[in-house]
Amino acid sequence: MKSQLEQLKEFTTVVADTGDFLQIKQYRPQDATTNPSLILKAIAMPEYQDIIDLAVSENKSKDVSVIMDKVLVLFGEKILDIVPGRVSTEVDARLSFNSKATVEKAKTIIEYYKEKGIPKERVLIKIASTWEGIEAAKVLEKEGIHCNMTLLFSLAQAVACAEANATLISPFVGRILDWHKSSEGRDFLPFEDPGVLSVKQIYNYYKKYDYKTEIMGASFRNKGEILELAGCDLLTISPSLLAELSSNNKIIERKLSATNSQTDEIVKFDLTEDNFRWELNENAMATEKTAEGIRQFSADIRKLETIIIGKLS
Repeated sequence: MKSQLEQLKEFTTVVADTGDFLQIKQYRPQDATTNPSLILKAIAMPEYQDIIDLAVSENKSKDVSVIMDKVLVLFGEKILDIVPGRVSTEVDARLSFNSKATVEKAKTIIEYYKEKGIPKERVLIKIASTWEGIEAAKVLEKEGIHCNMTLLFSLAQAVACAEANATLISPFVGRILDWHKSSEGRDFLPFEDPGVLSVKQIYNYYKKYDYKTEIMGASFRNKGEILELAGCDLLTISPSLLAELSSNNKIIERKLSATNSQTDEIVKFDLTEDNFRWELNENAMATEKTAEGIRQFSADIRKLETIIIGKLS
């Protein structure tokens, strides 16, 4: 009998949410995605010290920011040796409100991958879903550089990303749940989980209005959230939850389909910069979690830079 992970793979592309190559090999996902927090966690493991040592030794005369980018690309290169699809590599979160700098950094990362013989088609550049980040994605997509829009918590952000022709969005299911649990002082069953409902809303909107941007649910807190989104374009899942899915053979049901979305009565969003900023401002959860995520990723980047500086000295 097939495991729940094998069943899920029949109608959803499964992505590994980790920088740990050994765990990626174990679960054989199509793609893999990383962020500064995951890279920081991986670098703390002895088996990955050689990656940062290599980046430092090959670039001793260069700025810390260059070495940082090289570390990210070395991780990406190793991951692409394992997965058949794409790897997501994140732009420095401290550039989240600077479109021009985000575009430049994305191009630099793609160039470093090119130096490794890796075509841009196998790389997704992860960018925070601020207005400035989305504007940067619009520019990059026109130049054939594909983007994964991260730190996304609202329909307004999702619509803006789709209008920018972003390749992929990563709505953060678990972080939405965290906010509502704290705000309302209660837990939620998977079918009523606010993060799950947010992704379902975005999925139905995209399919109803025929947007090509892919939806990849991310940041899961439990297996129930994943199963409620079975049928979503992609789901990026941590190793611990991949293990849970692999060890259970209970039959799962497809919950999302483009066909069913056509019957939903969904009002089309009037997207302008003013409307985007207003809708985001009115959504306290999305505003707070976007800002919190940018701060967290920025803090972990600084920690990685401190490690690099220590090795340089």
